[in-house]
Amino acid sequence: MRHSPIAAALAAALITSSAFAHADVLADTTISGKTFIDFTSIDQTRNGTDTANAGTGMDVKRFYLGVEHKFDDVWSAGLTTDFNYTSSSGETQVFVKKAWVQAKLSDAFKLRAGADDMPWIPYVEGLYNLRYVENTLIDRLKYGTSSDWGLHAFGGGNDLWAYNIAAVNGAGYKNPSRGNNVDVEGRFAITPLKGLSFAVGGYSGELGKDTANLPAGSTRTAKRLDFVAAYVNPQFRVGAEYFRQNNWNNVLTSGPKDSADGYSVWGQYKFAPEFSAFVRYDHANQSRDINPKLKDTYYNAGIEWIARKGVRLAAVYKHENLADAVNTTKSNEIGVWAEVAF
Repeated sequence: MRHSPIAAALAAALITSSAFAHADVLADTTISGKTFIDFTSIDQTRNGTDTANAGTGMDVKRFYLGVEHKFDDVWSAGLTTDFNYTSSSGETQVFVKKAWVQAKLSDAFKLRAGADDMPWIPYVEGLYNLRYVENTLIDRLKYGTSSDWGLHAFGGGNDLWAYNIAAVNGAGYKNPSRGNNVDVEGRFAITPLKGLSFAVGGYSGELGKDTANLPAGSTRTAKRLDFVAAYVNPQFRVGAEYFRQNNWNNVLTSGPKDSADGYSVWGQYKFAPEFSAFVRYDHANQSRDINPKLKDTYYNAGIEWIARKGVRLAAVYKHENLADAVNTTKSNEIGVWAEVAF
């Protein structure tokens, strides 16, 4: 059978156009990954007796895989998975940390629907720069979550100001269940000088616990107020964070009211092109109303080495002391932490 030149040309055109279309899709799609790994030795005691957490070993605490695709100048979508190990099942479980569709109407207003970064914790992580070594203050004390399901509006102008407001389910990205009302978290930040940032934020809601099957009046509102100030340049960074929360662990009215507050200060100094030293100190009053003597003190210090692009290693010492008038839990941890990102 003979093939006409026209048919051959059409076939070539179809193949070429398909290849270009595939290339366009790839050009507008970003794939990323990040993992946090550590090999450490932990010495932990409760009232002088070793706990089950003491020992030496390796942890892979987080492994994120993400994909984002830009359809056009307005529409885009993203998906990020996270894994979590649960001792109760002895298995690694995979979660959807972020899954969103975005409409960008301007630099000052972008709207995402789905699971996405919450306004506060990821913002402070960006200023702190050492999330792979330790969670930031609110995250470490479990008074907030880094991602949740809902509507997320954010934007800014001229690198001077930025905002982020989220109306969410309240139970965090691992639990997309809904309550009778949405929770709200917000942040407003200003950068009056290059590298200098100030931000105020807050949270109000029932953390997903006001389910429809509970009688009216069974929950109270959890609230949190946040402040952070930081200065960052290529040579060093320094920052301080403060929070005050009410009823975060006491949303159900079957228990008494409680509150907590605390602060964190940190610094990092680059003393060589690939090396920097860092320190951090946290202090929190964990139960101002029920158990006023309960205090948490945490600090760390270490040296970071940028081994290559996407690979960071840190030799770190950590100490935490959680104590009240009756019980004292002390933890000392030393080892190597790593972040591998692409």
